[in-house]
Amino acid sequence: MSAERVAVVIPVRGDAGPLAELLGRLGGEPDERIVVSAGDDPAVATVCRETGARCLSARPGRGTQQHAGALAAQSEWLWFLHADALPSPGSARRIREAGRAGAVGGYFRFRFQGRQTPGRGLLAALINLRARYGVPYGDQGLFFRRDVYLACGGYPDEPLFEEVRLVRCVRRRGRFASLPVPLGVSPRRWERDGWVRRTLGNRLLALGYAMGISPRRLARLYQNGSENRLTRQI
Repeated sequence: MSAERVAVVIPVRGDAGPLAELLGRLGGEPDERIVVSAGDDPAVATVCRETGARCLSARPGRGTQQHAGALAAQSEWLWFLHADALPSPGSARRIREAGRAGAVGGYFRFRFQGRQTPGRGLLAALINLRARYGVPYGDQGLFFRRDVYLACGGYPDEPLFEEVRLVRCVRRRGRFASLPVPLGVSPRRWERDGWVRRTLGNRLLALGYAMGISPRRLARLYQNGSENRLTRQI
């Protein structure tokens, strides 16, 4: 297993359109491209076949899907991306450079896709500040050295905050790099729910998690209050 190889793992659930755009953007930069679909999805399978990505299926759940992809990967580095992410060119190369510099994991700088406004810029800056002194979440392109990821148990089967314990464990084992390279994050969930409502809702979920409320209970509470639409934390 080469220390220079990077596998990108992309969990999807009916995201064939954004997935095609992401795989086209990545090109051959990662050594492995592994897509993990929530069940069988012919549209996703077609995109993978046309782009040369490996297509797997797993039980629905981002943590479960990401862990299935990690176990299937043969590369030293595991890079997890959401299907609607827009990584900067050369991102896989920067992961390799971080590894050579001694990092055991890391994440990218949060930046909203599309038109930049003062409000979006301020929110992105606050998210990046939280990531540096707290825990970066999955939409910041988390990456881990494979042996450290496995030693920490990988992603758990949780509906929310599945990355928190993993990131904390990896940080205890070595340097967790904060790469200055931007990763474009889709604003569609904020636009759908409303910017203030979405941001406050995310913070309330994070507070509940910090108080010890289980992710499954938090997910049920949010579903009951949001017309059964399960949120993804920032």
